[in-house]
Amino acid sequence: MGLRERKKEKTRLALMDAALDLFLEQGYDSTTVDQIAGAVDVSPRTFFRYFTSKDHLVYWYHDQNEETMLETLASRPPGEPPFASMTHALRALLQDMRDATPTDTERFLKVRRLMDATPQLAAHWIGRSVETERRLVEAIATRRGVDPDPLSHLIVTFALAAMRVGFECRPADQGGVQEMVSRIEETLRLVERSLRPGWDA
Repeated sequence: MGLRERKKEKTRLALMDAALDLFLEQGYDSTTVDQIAGAVDVSPRTFFRYFTSKDHLVYWYHDQNEETMLETLASRPPGEPPFASMTHALRALLQDMRDATPTDTERFLKVRRLMDATPQLAAHWIGRSVETERRLVEAIATRRGVDPDPLSHLIVTFALAAMRVGFECRPADQGGVQEMVSRIEETLRLVERSLRPGWDA
């Protein structure tokens, strides 16, 4: 990453940090783009160079995760079993979480707290997740050489459900993000074992 890219990344993260602090302090609806920009000493116009809206800022991590999964699926070798490709996509997310700095982790936890405190954002997150699942189904179907069908839906839903179990069985702020990553990995291994012929729980 060159100097210009590093400066842009620094500004983007500063805007995210200022916004999340303001959202948690005074509420999402009560916080304006002008306030966020002012907290970082930039203009609202600069804010919109990085984010199209407050919603875009809140869901930035979600969108990055979707991009990571789709890029991973696209990079997997032809002929790989589709569920294996899907688990590789999920493990790419887990690796990003393992590589996160303490600041990254704190930012992630703030987003989780904001979701808990703001029902409309949580509802929109669910809607966004449905769209992500649809795009993953399309990617899996393409790898299988078919139109989106029930099996493609089942592959994606099964893999995401396994991740969701590990993600939600204990809040991330209880035990830490790395423990959560370990739980998700354990859940994925359990699913992989359960698909083997003759496996007995």
